[in-house]
Amino acid sequence: MLRYTLMRLGIFVGCLVVVWGLVYSGLAPRGLGRSNSLWIVLLALVISAPISFVALRKERDRASEQLVRRVDQVKANLEASRKAEDGADEAARAQGAEKKPEPVQGSAQGSAQQPAQGQAS
Repeated sequence: MLRYTLMRLGIFVGCLVVVWGLVYSGLAPRGLGRSNSLWIVLLALVISAPISFVALRKERDRASEQLVRRVDQVKANLEASRKAEDGADEAARAQGAEKKPEPVQGSAQGSAQQPAQGQAS
């Protein structure tokens, strides 16, 4: 991916140098007023985009394949993590089902017979 980016940047810089040379030699029109540098950058961008599209097709496909592999790997890791978490959750539930807490005898009746806090007996 980095290789593709650097190659594309190289093509842009090459086009920028060529356009700058053409503008300052008078073969290409200068921008209006003080927009000369913006004109040169935009013209270099417009020229370098189709060149990059055609010249870097194979490299772009390689970068795309690397990206797809990374995304698939992250998806597989997330799925494995989810399954491990589900397994741990099921184990905890099964262990919790074996050890159900025994209800305290008369706890509901005892609280009804005792006066609430702050009340006199």
